[in-house]
Amino acid sequence: MIRIPLRPLAKILPARTRGENPDAIERENTRIRSEATRDRARKRAEGRLLVMGLAFVAVFTVVGVRMGTLAASEPKEPRAAINNGIHAQRADIVDREGRVLATNLVTHALYAQPPMMVDPVGTVDKLVKIFPDLDHDRLMKDFTGSRKFVWIKKKISPEQMQAVHDIGEPGLLFGPREMRLYPNGAVAAHILGGSRFGAEGVNSAEIVGTAGVEKEFDGWLRDPANNGAPLKLSIDLTIQSALEEILDGGMKLMNAKGATAILMQAHTGQIVAMASLPDFDPNKRPRPLTTGDASDSPLFNRAVQGLYELGSTFKIFAVAQALQMGLVTPNTIVDSQSPMRIGRFKIRDFHNYGAHLSVIDVIKHSSNVGTAHIVEMFGPEKQKEFLGKLGFLKPTSVELIEAETGQPQLPPKWTDVSAMTIGYGHGLAASPLHLAAAYATIANHGIRVEPTLLAGVNKGHGERVMSDQVAKEALALMRIVVTRGTASYGNVKGYEVGGKTGTADKVKPTGGYYDDKVIATFAGVFPISDPQYVLVLTLDEPSDNSGSIPRRTAGWTAVPVAAEVIRRVAPLLGLRPHAAVDELAGINVAKDPNNKTVADE
Repeated sequence: MIRIPLRPLAKILPARTRGENPDAIERENTRIRSEATRDRARKRAEGRLLVMGLAFVAVFTVVGVRMGTLAASEPKEPRAAINNGIHAQRADIVDREGRVLATNLVTHALYAQPPMMVDPVGTVDKLVKIFPDLDHDRLMKDFTGSRKFVWIKKKISPEQMQAVHDIGEPGLLFGPREMRLYPNGAVAAHILGGSRFGAEGVNSAEIVGTAGVEKEFDGWLRDPANNGAPLKLSIDLTIQSALEEILDGGMKLMNAKGATAILMQAHTGQIVAMASLPDFDPNKRPRPLTTGDASDSPLFNRAVQGLYELGSTFKIFAVAQALQMGLVTPNTIVDSQSPMRIGRFKIRDFHNYGAHLSVIDVIKHSSNVGTAHIVEMFGPEKQKEFLGKLGFLKPTSVELIEAETGQPQLPPKWTDVSAMTIGYGHGLAASPLHLAAAYATIANHGIRVEPTLLAGVNKGHGERVMSDQVAKEALALMRIVVTRGTASYGNVKGYEVGGKTGTADKVKPTGGYYDDKVIATFAGVFPISDPQYVLVLTLDEPSDNSGSIPRRTAGWTAVPVAAEVIRRVAPLLGLRPHAAVDELAGINVAKDPNNKTVADE
């Protein structure tokens, strides 16, 4: 701001010339400056008053609105917010149709504060009557000792809660809980796995997965960002229940130690049902074994953790590889003279099938010698590469925490002899799920299939392992096995079943093989003319004792059980029975004049 001087020379000098008093000019300028200062102060004060007035109006408006809101609302008792940092909510797990497999149930936990108890001794006696599994002496020591807090039960029923209420002991207190509930009991137990309480507080406890998909998707199931959306699995509860029922009956009928079965969509890899027996109820999950054979535990999932030599089910892979490499055709004649000598080793057939067999008859009769000669055509390196493409060199990618333990057991050195024995299913141990995925690859026009337990996921778009024509020829050979070969009991009318049997001597834990214990497997595809599903069923130590001598081969044990599974579940899958045909993939099966099976392309 420019200040005007009180005695400006421009006015003083002319005033003196005119004989006027210069002080009058100074007094006038002083008056003008004072008035300007006064005006500025007044304007500043007015502005501040205006701001203060607006602020008061805003404050009183907010207060008035809040008072009106409170006046219009329902009165509530104020409560203190308790936040112990534990997130208890866990998403449901449902099957492909949205039916609940696992959910949460609101319940309560029971705990005690001994310093608040009136009659600790009498309370112990009453609690033991309500909960017989409680340790009377331990509880007495806790209640009468120096402890100030004691967990009694992590979850109780409403009836038990009322009974504890009736005791009338002020030192017994309840805490809200959510417990994991599996409403179908043992159905799909190995898939679901189970859960337990993690971090715990008086007012809540988190639920964490311990096995199966509960463990595999633990983070997802506990993530609040999913807004309570359920985890949808590919299994069908109805078919899963039917599969387990039949498998259980078949295991008992065949006097088997254990059993497993996998039903998979051929083109997507989605597992419709998968069972392992013996099983357990995830609501009361047993403790794992700490000694002995892990497979003796009901927690052991034979479908993904069980590593078995799967016998002659592997022969179709050897033939498919030879067909893919152009080394044979379905009616190529190969040497089948038994025994076959390789150095100090001998390879024998179950029966003597003559000096020569066609490739079709090698599969139909399940000839070890014929298969070994076919493997001899391409050797161990090519075999290892082919089986690697089928997934037999690493664990399956199925969404189970246990899957990573299913690393196939491979020979230390993949020699010529190893290749031949692996060709007919000995010397390489893999899980039944590995086998199901490999058979699905054949059924999927030769394109690699990976197994999955998630609904809506398609894992049938892997690399091409074999041509479509070779896959069709392999399927035709499987159909012959069922109609005219070792799996004749699997010929379910109307569903065009094709497959391969496998009977392998069971490996001893200490090495070598048992003389009278086997692993019997049937791997099948249906309907063979338009493959939709793959079924692998394995029995551990089966024995059909209905005859004069025990029969342990897969044709007598695993195949009849698999046939019953297909007979029961095929209608549930929406498959309509239709007449079967013998002409498949360009292979026309007919009878020669000597009544022997021949094949004409």
